Amino acid sequence: MTSSYIGLGGNVGDVAAAMARAFDALGALPDSALVATSRLYRTPAWGVTDQPDFINAVARLDTALSPRALLEALLAIERDAGRTRLADGSDRWGPRTLDLDLLLYGDRVIDEPGLHVPHPRLHERAFALVPLVEIAADVVIPGVGPARDALAAMAPADIEALG
Repeated sequence: MTSSYIGLGGNVGDVAAAMARAFDALGALPDSALVATSRLYRTPAWGVTDQPDFINAVARLDTALSPRALLEALLAIERDAGRTRLADGSDRWGPRTLDLDLLLYGDRVIDEPGLHVPHPRLHERAFALVPLVEIAADVVIPGVGPARDALAAMAPADIEALG
């Protein structure tokens, strides 16, 4: 089993309910166990800022699935939640019902078409680091160092825990 960390985000519809369903779907994946989930966090939109705030979270999933199989499962969960991705990627930072990102897969570094682990710019994104460090204070981002050190270099004051 490999510990993987999944980033969840969304800003369209009942995002908290979509995330609850996504946590359930992650826990139901074959050869996998949902080990931990962060609280939900309200975060300002990033990239394209003229849209509603996002809700973000992170889940730890211990899995025997390969990184590619796990990515395919995440994309299927997104589709089930009503997410559509444009083939040209032009909707990359736009509104979405649910976004699932494979942030970390053990200590692996993967650079394949459509699959990059650790997630690119993870170490620059407080909206992913805050919930990640909440559930994995000592996690290391391969090639970068401790996630908590990356977070300490930022000012995440605009990220608000919900509940």
